[in-house]
Amino acid sequence: MTQINQRTLEDLEFPVVLQQIADCCITDSGANRALRLKPYRNSNKIQRELYRVKEFTGSFDSDTPIPNHGFDSIDKELQLLGIENSSIEIGGFRRILSVCETTGELLHYFKKNEEFYEYLSLQATKVKYTKLIADEIHSIIDRYGFIRDDASSDLAIIRRKLIHVKGQISATFSRALATYSQAGYLDEIRESVVENRRVLAVTAMYRKKVRGAVLGTSKTGSIVYIEPQETLEYATELSHLLYEEDQEVKRILKALTEYIRPYASLLKSYQKYLIKVDILYAKAKYAVSIQANLPIIREDKEIYFKDAYHPLLLSSNNKQKKKTYPQTIRLNKETRIIVISGPNAGGKSITLKTIGLLQVMLQSGILIPVDPLSEMSFFKHILTDIGDNQSIENHLSTYSYRLKKMNQFLRRCDENTLFLIDEFGTGSDPELGGALAEVFLEVFYERQAYGIITTHYSNLKILASELPHAINANMLFDNKSLRPLYKLHLGEAGSSFTFEVAQKNGIPYSLINRAKKKVERDKIRYDRSIANLQRERHDLRKTSQNLKTQQEKAAKESKDLAERNLRIQEKLESYQELYDANQKLLSLGKRFDKIAEDYFYNKRKKQLQEELLKLVLLENSKRERVALKKKRKQEQIEKKIEKEVEKKIEVIRQEKKEKAKKLKTQEKTQPKVTLKLGDKVRIINGTAVGTIDILEKGKATVNYGMFTTKIDVNELEKVR
Repeated sequence: MTQINQRTLEDLEFPVVLQQIADCCITDSGANRALRLKPYRNSNKIQRELYRVKEFTGSFDSDTPIPNHGFDSIDKELQLLGIENSSIEIGGFRRILSVCETTGELLHYFKKNEEFYEYLSLQATKVKYTKLIADEIHSIIDRYGFIRDDASSDLAIIRRKLIHVKGQISATFSRALATYSQAGYLDEIRESVVENRRVLAVTAMYRKKVRGAVLGTSKTGSIVYIEPQETLEYATELSHLLYEEDQEVKRILKALTEYIRPYASLLKSYQKYLIKVDILYAKAKYAVSIQANLPIIREDKEIYFKDAYHPLLLSSNNKQKKKTYPQTIRLNKETRIIVISGPNAGGKSITLKTIGLLQVMLQSGILIPVDPLSEMSFFKHILTDIGDNQSIENHLSTYSYRLKKMNQFLRRCDENTLFLIDEFGTGSDPELGGALAEVFLEVFYERQAYGIITTHYSNLKILASELPHAINANMLFDNKSLRPLYKLHLGEAGSSFTFEVAQKNGIPYSLINRAKKKVERDKIRYDRSIANLQRERHDLRKTSQNLKTQQEKAAKESKDLAERNLRIQEKLESYQELYDANQKLLSLGKRFDKIAEDYFYNKRKKQLQEELLKLVLLENSKRERVALKKKRKQEQIEKKIEKEVEKKIEVIRQEKKEKAKKLKTQEKTQPKVTLKLGDKVRIINGTAVGTIDILEKGKATVNYGMFTTKIDVNELEKVR
């Protein structure tokens, strides 16, 4: 069970990553849920989530991408369904319908494409779906969001009456409008609408000439708005019908609510599934934006980050078009603890945070920006002590707070722990604090924990060089320009370049010299030795790089020369063949010319035929010898190929024998599962799942839906 507290997540800026993922969500519900993501407690859940996100990223480039999963929250409607005798409005039913149809579309898509989306399809199979809810809503509400006329027989009758009454009102009003307009009683605008009712715009001086109900006047009082007497009785009937329609609609919506109420838990599961899909989409979108990958997951404890980037730094630098430097680092049983040293502002802390944040992201089911060949494992505890840790509310100093943290580390640290400590041992007297930090590090080492610390303390660097399964590391620094190179180098401790950096920043040399005299001579010699080692290693690396470049250049030139020689040789051979062919034709031509000349003078046909026949037979004998040589050469090549094929076949046979032995061993060690009718099975190491229809004499007939096949039961395994 993974146990990572909130303080650790904040130290590693994990909430900032969650905010960026939430920004990728397309629903408010998904964004709110994304902000509450935590590392999974079960390693199997972590792996399944990572595979689902990986499958989702692959869908972005697909010809048939995953359907849209957007929806409006139905939390309010679910709450109403939990209240007896409550009723949902039309808008609420439309939101419920959207959730149902979107869920159905996604489930259908994943079932259809389960070969491509194994883990997403497996997740979809856990959702129980019914079309009854959507069908019932469709039968009541049309696609424009209005109650259908045929939603009930009473509503159909009421709406027919409404159409009739509205027609009568329109007809009577039109007659009154024509009559009073002809009489000259109306203003230029003739008519208007007051309180959603058509009225005549009567000139004030003729108001008594027009029969009807006065519904208002204009601002100036020059126009009186009158509803004609002819339409009043129909208007009253219309009001009654509209009231009846409203009551019938409320009754229908209440009945629809009662129909859907038993499905409340099912609707809740639909919304929960769509939120999960939205989070997977956001994780995949975020992974693409930071060029994240799924590393190789290992069972044994090992971390191998190859070309790892801090995701927040990468996003920030990409926006500013700045370069981000990747780091490569490895933790395993042979090298469980790394002590990183070197000058400030060299990248020690960001390297530490990169490791911790990527580990937390991975255990939360989020792909990380590393090379795909990186290797990762999961930790039960991830403990961090990073940044300024003064606790104002508890009146604790930085050192007191750090000691309190160390006490927590000591209680929880074991072989399943990854600890990350920045500036280990600081906050107290260097000698005393360094000694205590050294003891803590020894305890962490004895408990076989994995961890990375950054420090300036020499005793911790020395301890790391003495412990068999610990190692020093440093951030590379250009000793000439005194600028950080942001590259981690394993195997050597780093100098703090204290006096060099001070001199670079303009501190007078006399003051630096006085400071040197105050420090123990051995300390200065030790620091100088480290600095010299770094300088020599830097020079050696540059020389090695130059040699490598020259070697690559020489290899390329050699390859080009070999290719040029090969082309020249091929041309020479072709020229030689052409020359030989021409010489042969010239010789044949001369001999043929001699035979023709003899015939010209002696006119002996028999002699001509004999000479020509001799010439043809001679040339054919030469062709036979050439063909025989080619045949022998071809036979030799074929024999050579046969021998090579036999060797490869023998290797394959041997591998098959070894696999068969392993399978037999596994069959002996693993208990046999008795198969029965109706069991879900698949061929061993296969993917397609079918159902057993018939079992007889050690053979099983398996139904795969589209087809059935008969197969030996020993070749099948039960799918749980």
